[in-house]
Parts: sequence; C-alpha cells; structure tokens
Amino acid sequence: MAPLIMDVNVSVGTIFSIIKAPEGVENPTAADFMQPGTMVAEIHRILTRGGIFIYPMDSKMKAAGKTGKLRLLYEANPMGFIVEQAGGMATTAYSRIMELQPTDLHQRVPVVMGSRNEVELVTGYHNV
Repeated sequence: MAPLIMDVNVSVGTIFSIIKAPEGVENPTAADFMQPGTMVAEIHRILTRGGIFIYPMDSKMKAAGKTGKLRLLYEANPMGFIVEQAGGMATTAYSRIMELQPTDLHQRVPVVMGSRNEVELVTGYHNV
C-alpha cells in the first residue's frame, strides 16, 4: 500500500485533504505527491461542507523577509469577504483580513479562513 500524508491545507473539521503517493513509488519525496490546492476550490468546499483553509506564515517566509504568500487585494480580501458573508471568519491568525489597510499593491499576508469556530480556535493559538 502506498504511503499517505496529510495536505498542508488540511481541514480541522470532518473533511481532510489526503494525498496518496503514486503506485509503485518507494520512499516518495514531496515532488512525488500531487497537491490539489487552489484556494477558490478549497473555499468552495469549505462553504459547502465546512472546514478551514490555512496558509500560515512559516519560518522560511520570515527568513526571506516575506510577510505571507497570498496577496491581500487579489486573493485574501475577495475570498475573506465571501467567507464572512456566508457566516465564516477570515484572519491572518492575528487580525481580521477585512480590517487590514493595504500598504502595497501586491502586499502578501498569511491566511486562515473558514468556519467561524475553527478559525477562532486557530487564531486563539496564535494570540496566546
């Protein structure tokens, strides 16, 4: 049986993204796994089934001087607006995305959005 790993964008609810290594691959590397990970598709799944989308800040981003991966004006704000209108929540893990004032046209931010109770739980971990 091929090994299974959980996707980085794993849902905290009852829906999990599982990635399976291709058949016949022994000792797979990250390049051997296919990641279904478009934000729009994941948000659609979250809106219809619940869950959470997470694209957090990591140590590699900090070391490179980056502030996040997704663009505030083109990705985080539009999806955050839709999620909040559906009763969910969208944050950077520290503050509400819709309250951020852009400082740059291509400003990037970390993203945590989805079911309100799950986003509050993740945000609570970051604000300890």
